[in-house]
Amino acid sequence: MEILLYAGGILFMLIGLGLSIGLHEIGHLLPAKLFGVRVGQYMIGFGPRIWSRRIGETEYGVKLLPVGGFISMSGMYPASRSARPVGGLFRSLVQDARTANDETIAEGEEHRVFYRLPVWKRVIVMFGGPLMNLLLALLIFTVLASGIGLQQGTTTVASVTQCVVPAGTTQEACSADDPASPAVEAGIRPGDVLISIDGTPVSTFAEATEIVQAAPGRPLDLVVRRDDEDVALTITPIAAERELTDAAGRPVLDDDGEPVVREVGYVGMASQMGFVPQPLIVGPEMAAENVGRVASLIATLPVRLWEVGASLVTGTERDPNGPLSVVGVGRIAGEVAATEAPVLNRFAVLLNLLGSLNIALFVFNLIPLLPLDGGHIVVALWEGVKRGWARLFRRPPPAPVDATRLVPLTVVVAVLLIGMGALLLVADVFNPVDLLQ
Repeated sequence: MEILLYAGGILFMLIGLGLSIGLHEIGHLLPAKLFGVRVGQYMIGFGPRIWSRRIGETEYGVKLLPVGGFISMSGMYPASRSARPVGGLFRSLVQDARTANDETIAEGEEHRVFYRLPVWKRVIVMFGGPLMNLLLALLIFTVLASGIGLQQGTTTVASVTQCVVPAGTTQEACSADDPASPAVEAGIRPGDVLISIDGTPVSTFAEATEIVQAAPGRPLDLVVRRDDEDVALTITPIAAERELTDAAGRPVLDDDGEPVVREVGYVGMASQMGFVPQPLIVGPEMAAENVGRVASLIATLPVRLWEVGASLVTGTERDPNGPLSVVGVGRIAGEVAATEAPVLNRFAVLLNLLGSLNIALFVFNLIPLLPLDGGHIVVALWEGVKRGWARLFRRPPPAPVDATRLVPLTVVVAVLLIGMGALLLVADVFNPVDLLQ
């Protein structure tokens, strides 16, 4: 059964990845067709073709390796006759790129080429792919946060501490000299549901904790629901040094990564954890937080890749916040699905993983280097700058930017991307990230 669950987690992520790639390419396809560009192919994956079908002028298909996708647009670059000759060692690469580009321009369809579009239309076509990943991530995080809910303390009391012990102590049992906790003195029992504290209705344990922590030494009116009846109690928090926690019960850390300890009101009760639906704004906030995290990772990518390589050679533990390959993501998905956690908990983790994957696709594809979408956007914007400069000084319109001249740089970037993928793939097989430790 565990093997089936593991395989199910991998299958879930493969389907999610295929959907993400497919939507990314649709983000390019729809505006390209809307603007009249001839699109010869729409493919999900690379390598040998598994299935394809031609509808109109476009061939739609799926290839074996689900590590990306592409659409083939007519005339991504100016035709060879309008390009200036290029010398140097990379001339053959440039010429091959121009020949391949010329072959996409059908006879009689020269007006339906990508490079003739206005700059703003080219930007929309190239930005459409990453945008689809961002929108899918927003949808996933919104469903996760507001539909399923985020795990945090509910208003149901899970346990009551019998006595008060100093913060940071290793003492596990109460002694005769330890004072009873305020919760015990107030008569709170496990299973009670908090209704209101100090006259304020509470819907999460975090709200109750905030009121308690702000009122050390002050008696508070407390209403709990017990056996379908509302019971009125009075509880007096004591002043105690305690580690601060967030809404999910996790310790709040300072800039040095140490738990924040403050003197706050304390009563000695813990809540049951559960999925609590959040306001709709939380989904976009989660997406924005993920964008910042991925952007930070990409900004330090050379260092992160060096650390991955070092951990692969030495066998040391990898950074759980470091980069992963498709194999690594699938492996984590399988491990999550095979755990003994409740089904809803596992599904929520898988959704969060898929949402984060789409954020990674969004940010990574906007890197301003060819052959990534961000590189094509930069080329279009540069042409817009040249045209604007010419209009400003009343000069003739400049020739279209010949991006094939950047093919040598594109090849270097492609080789680096392949090398990065190979390194992460090997690391994820022989020294995988352990998120479930």
